[in-house]
Amino acid sequence: MLTEFLKNVNIFSEISDNRIKEFENFFTLREYPKGSMIILEEEYGDIVFIVKKGTIKITRVNDEGKEVILSLMGENDIVGEMSVIDGEARSANVLAQENCELYAIRSEDFLQLLKDNFEVAFSLMGELASRIRKSDQHIEALSLSDAEHRIGVSILNLAEELGVIIKGKVTIDNLPFQQDIANMSGTSRETVSRILKLFEDRNMLIKKGHRLIIPDYSSFKRYFG
Repeated sequence: MLTEFLKNVNIFSEISDNRIKEFENFFTLREYPKGSMIILEEEYGDIVFIVKKGTIKITRVNDEGKEVILSLMGENDIVGEMSVIDGEARSANVLAQENCELYAIRSEDFLQLLKDNFEVAFSLMGELASRIRKSDQHIEALSLSDAEHRIGVSILNLAEELGVIIKGKVTIDNLPFQQDIANMSGTSRETVSRILKLFEDRNMLIKKGHRLIIPDYSSFKRYFG
């Protein structure tokens, strides 16, 4: 049910069920197969998306033609709102990391929703502020830190974006490929493999296939946060 889904999206969490039902018709469900382009950098932004199922990656291509992953986002995350708010072109590409389902809302409907619902607009400001802080931390890690710290920060970001925390332990059930982590941290796949093994040897991580567990999340966050 769409109302129940939207209640779990941060920006709508303070809105009553009756109020949410009033703008349910604004949303349409779209499906994107793995690897497909959802948003293209520099295109006109006329749609905002909310992830219902799957993982998406936010990317740009550097001057050398290499993909740089800015962020990975999952269920209940919102994407594409920046260009709708400021009227500028899309600032990055958005691709389906796996088969995905996303709710789409047109720019005019989204902007009207913000104007009519202060709680949604205020929550969105908080969401954007949080992203700016994470972006600042990521830039600092890339520019000032060694490979070990950069990879640690990338794992921390993945834990916050995709992980589930229970009793101080974080589990990421669908860890991205090592090449994707390398693209996030500005390193190589071989370096990621070596550093992840180092973290395992230090009992900081437990890796089983594509599942990654951080046994003591608060300690890991203090170390790399």
